[in-house]
Amino acid sequence: MKKIYILVNLQVEGVHSWSSCDITQVSYLKNIHRHQFYIRVEKSVSHTDRDIEIIKFKREIKQYLINKYWCEKYQACNFGNMSCEDICIDIDKQFKTNLVKVTEDNENGAILK
Repeated sequence: MKKIYILVNLQVEGVHSWSSCDITQVSYLKNIHRHQFYIRVEKSVSHTDRDIEIIKFKREIKQYLINKYWCEKYQACNFGNMSCEDICIDIDKQFKTNLVKVTEDNENGAILK
């Protein structure tokens, strides 16, 4: 029997860095830099009558990230040394998802499933 999942896509503006980067060609990643983080979350539901309301779920994820990571200095979420993989893990721990995908500028990123 197939399972049913809800799907939400959202974006948050954020900054982060990779302070331990030892790759010469991308050593600039050691510095704080900005991305538009594109986030996709899938979560299983038990029935078709909005077990979890999609719009509300999307807003809860975005509010969670803003509450936890918002930085007045940068006027964006400050993820510090977190990678896309780390952000996936954080969202999954908070919302018990089936899949989390985080990309930087809708190009490169990570998937947790």
